[in-house]
Amino acid sequence: MATYLVTGAAGFIASSVCEKLVADGHIVVGVDNLNDYYDPRLKDYRVSRLLGAEWSLADGPIDRSRYLGASRLDCSRNSGGGRFFFEPVDIENKRDLERLFAEFNFEAVFNLAARGGVRYSMENPYIYLSTNTLGTLNVLECMRTFGVKHHVMASTSSLYTGSPMPFSESQPVNTPISPYAATKKAAELMAHSYFALYGINSVILRYFTVFGPAGRPDMSIFRFIRWIHEKRPIQLLGDGSQTRDFTYVDDIVRGTIAAAKLSGYEIINLGGGRTPLTLREVIRIMEEELGTDALIDQKPAHIADAKDTQADISKAARLMGWSPVVSARDGIKSCVRWHMENLGWVVQIRL
Repeated sequence: MATYLVTGAAGFIASSVCEKLVADGHIVVGVDNLNDYYDPRLKDYRVSRLLGAEWSLADGPIDRSRYLGASRLDCSRNSGGGRFFFEPVDIENKRDLERLFAEFNFEAVFNLAARGGVRYSMENPYIYLSTNTLGTLNVLECMRTFGVKHHVMASTSSLYTGSPMPFSESQPVNTPISPYAATKKAAELMAHSYFALYGINSVILRYFTVFGPAGRPDMSIFRFIRWIHEKRPIQLLGDGSQTRDFTYVDDIVRGTIAAAKLSGYEIINLGGGRTPLTLREVIRIMEEELGTDALIDQKPAHIADAKDTQADISKAARLMGWSPVVSARDGIKSCVRWHMENLGWVVQIRL
């Protein structure tokens, strides 16, 4: 049994990583500031599941008091023997992080907290800089101070925008075209400096369009299913011919956890690795599963969005023996099923 810190634990990917680590018998300390970048009730839902706690869909600010201090809960009764602790801590607050590092002897840190999204980063670049860069610095400083030597960090395929496909880790990505990509590149470089100076092993994972049940409501999979089911027009940016290398969350979780076993400084793509799907193809799969046709409200493409993405995942296979298992088509079907099974409350989540 090892003890791990997972930042951004209320997020889509990080909560799934926490669930898997606990199921494997580990102690997991999850932190998240529960911000309102998207409907925080979805974040509260994920944390409540991990804690085995009651959950209410009541709108309004999350009741953080039930997460504080001695009120920590564990979910060992719902798992393979592991334990999960949650603290509403912001990685921008170094003092709160230091308190946790002093209390727990972490084997590794899964640094998955970040402000995500290309478009919103153009509206509020300052918060992206503070979370993605200063927050990462705080994590690395705590690791240096307390002697924690393994760091796994979430990065993004958005760094490759404008590069030839398939995107490879060896390509230079020194000209990001969004504040989001720029701040993730800065975080990657900060991690490299702490490896060079202090021997903190860092594995940087560049994720490609991660999706799955209970995913982010600001992303296309969640929104498109909702809009098609409700017979509302899909807000489609561009003509729908743009492609994405969709990667199912369970595959991402396996790769993320495997990365903690590596040493040195590595940048690794985690992507679908197959023929990417166009957004029009994604919509057709949803139409088949929902048994209804989509209404399309086509809008101009966004200036900072990549036209196409495709990952070269040979390095992940070579270093970790990792390859994706779930196809994009099967993953989309799973998302539709989850949506319909949880329809009573999912329709209340703000898009």
